[in-house]
Amino acid sequence: MESNGESNGKSDEAGIQEIKDANQRFYDAFGALDIQLMEDAWQDSPRALCVHPGWQPLVGWPLIRESWRGIFENTTLMHFNVQYVNVVVKGDCGWVTCVENISTVLDGRASNFGTLVTNIFVREAPGQDWKMIGHHASPSMG
Repeated sequence: MESNGESNGKSDEAGIQEIKDANQRFYDAFGALDIQLMEDAWQDSPRALCVHPGWQPLVGWPLIRESWRGIFENTTLMHFNVQYVNVVVKGDCGWVTCVENISTVLDGRASNFGTLVTNIFVREAPGQDWKMIGHHASPSMG
């Protein structure tokens, strides 16, 4: 499932692909358990927001970075099957809603679970890279 983004009243297929690429960079960093790749995917901003499933909201890149570092240090495997991807682009903001089906080994325990996710991306100006400014993952209800 995918929607066409609109920018100034016109279809923005290029913008949709750019957001998909930015979203993939996030999942590549997450799957690689690589803090530098994760840092490259995010906007270093005091406005950044991250909600991991079951956690309180984290605001500002330093707190968010520390949360990823802790997750990566305690995880030996993280594999994603991302489904039901919907992309919207409005000017210099875009977002992805999706379902993450995750297989992981965390603290030596294997588990499989799903999360409902909204990833928000911004860019400073047209032509610049899209960076994540928000990630909100909630446990799946099913």
